[in-house]
Amino acid sequence: MTTETEKVKVLIVEDDKNIREALRYNLIAENYSVSYEEDGINALETILSEEFDVILLDIMLPGINGLDICKRVRFENINTPIIILTAKETEIDKVLGLELGADDYVSKPFSMPELLARIKSNVRRSKKLFENTRSLSKKYINHLGITIDTDKRQVLYDDNEILFRPKEFELLHKLMSNPGKVFTREQLVQDIWGFEYFGDTRTVDVHIRWIREKIEENSQKPTKIITLRGVGYKSNVE
Repeated sequence: MTTETEKVKVLIVEDDKNIREALRYNLIAENYSVSYEEDGINALETILSEEFDVILLDIMLPGINGLDICKRVRFENINTPIIILTAKETEIDKVLGLELGADDYVSKPFSMPELLARIKSNVRRSKKLFENTRSLSKKYINHLGITIDTDKRQVLYDDNEILFRPKEFELLHKLMSNPGKVFTREQLVQDIWGFEYFGDTRTVDVHIRWIREKIEENSQKPTKIITLRGVGYKSNVE
């Protein structure tokens, strides 16, 4: 994690030279340390071997597409914020990107001020999460057969360890440490993603679905995390 005196390290993964150079020029002007890759294969190797503070990841790439890169990076438990760059007009790539572990997205064409604001927001959120890893109010939770150890950031279900990405972990912890309490989607976005989160509340639904696939016997008929239609979510009391 970059300290306050170090430059924020950004990796641009974009095969369009004009977009890549425009991003590089503007980020350097904002005092970021910038690296770039033009294809998916080299990009994945770079991400797995070097540390960055944020990754700008295009979807349509030669070699390996951005969604597959995102999936592999999260599988390797690399938690660097990923902002998806997509030219697609449909919602499917955006939602799928969030499902695969992306933190945010921008649609092309995008304004540079908006992108810069999203980069700053995601870097701040990531830094806060890193600094507060051991400051969660309840260090050890055992509820509905699920054990959460916040010091180790470990989740056990029926004594088997399950890997959770950072926001999945925070969301599960929030619900399981408050059995029966109803949280609106807006509350969860504020608490887990922060005030400056630029996405919408659908990302909560995406992450809840992902969590259910890991802890529910039948994710289509959940008994641990309950949906209150039109309101939000709660963890079951028993």
